[in-house]
Amino acid sequence: MNQHNDQTVKRKDEHISICLEQPVQGQGITTGLEKWKFKHLSLPEINFSDIDLSTTLFGKQVATPLLISSMTGGTEQANRINQTLAAAAEQRGWSLGLGSMRVAIEHPELAYSFQLRSYAPTIPIIANLGLVSLNYGIGIEQCRQVVALAEADALVFHMNSLQEVFQPEGDTNFAGLLRKLEAVIARLEVPVGVKEVGWGIDAEVRDRMLAIGVQFIDVAGAGGTSWSQVEHYRTRSAIQRAAATSFADWGIPTADCLLELRDGMQQHTLIGSGGLHTGIDAAKVLALGADAAGFGRTLLSHAVAAEDGQAINERLATIEYELKAAMFGIGARTIAQLQRNQRLIAH
Repeated sequence: MNQHNDQTVKRKDEHISICLEQPVQGQGITTGLEKWKFKHLSLPEINFSDIDLSTTLFGKQVATPLLISSMTGGTEQANRINQTLAAAAEQRGWSLGLGSMRVAIEHPELAYSFQLRSYAPTIPIIANLGLVSLNYGIGIEQCRQVVALAEADALVFHMNSLQEVFQPEGDTNFAGLLRKLEAVIARLEVPVGVKEVGWGIDAEVRDRMLAIGVQFIDVAGAGGTSWSQVEHYRTRSAIQRAAATSFADWGIPTADCLLELRDGMQQHTLIGSGGLHTGIDAAKVLALGADAAGFGRTLLSHAVAAEDGQAINERLATIEYELKAAMFGIGARTIAQLQRNQRLIAH
């Protein structure tokens, strides 16, 4: 095990503990979702019990349009969290995004922490690699390897340029990645998408991605976890720490990303994530044009709360109930009706 690989494992556990224990929310920036409110419909003319959250994602029928966003993997602690999340996602019909899987390539003995199909036999699972890793020795064979390992329905590449800049051991050569991604898409057998990690994606990046064949985009907008804040707690460099603090309000708010991206995404899957906490947030994201709503750090404490998974199950059930109640409050019986609904008003 080389030193760089050792650092990868240590970093994974540090990220978990920092996200659980430190104030890593973006400062001075919000998701923008609070600027939108649903106009209440006092006579919805539907039966609450008829509200249907089911939809299709990555070619699979799912019970909800909700996604557990990429979080972790590659350590024993991460394995326990992932098993809990996978079992809960399967039980409730959520899709599951895995954490970055490069560690599984560098450390084959840690690959088990991403092998969750036995816990989640039917739901969509999304494998995950850092886009920058295509400049650091990852090619089509490794992409196929992680998809096969996770028995995944899709592969997402996360774009985390600023996180790498503030990471003590960050990989910061982001040059020439579009062409390399295009080559992977042309040869990979599953849908390929991209996501941010909390700073958002704009229309310029959307257009460049769709032009090379990207099939889904997760905006992962600002207003939730700030990874410059996370790395601020890890770095020993006074310069990096001070600079990371200056970027606490950086990024494109989640709502703004969706408004900017949705018109060009009709034939592609658009995922809205970044700072979502409630089912009302999910309803807003879907009404703003997303096909699915992703929840990340807000679920983490529930995933580590108890061995039996009851806390995370209750949290997911609560989000679903809130989403249904919001749909009831505007008279939307299906997800398609929610997406077409005109009752989300900027204020």
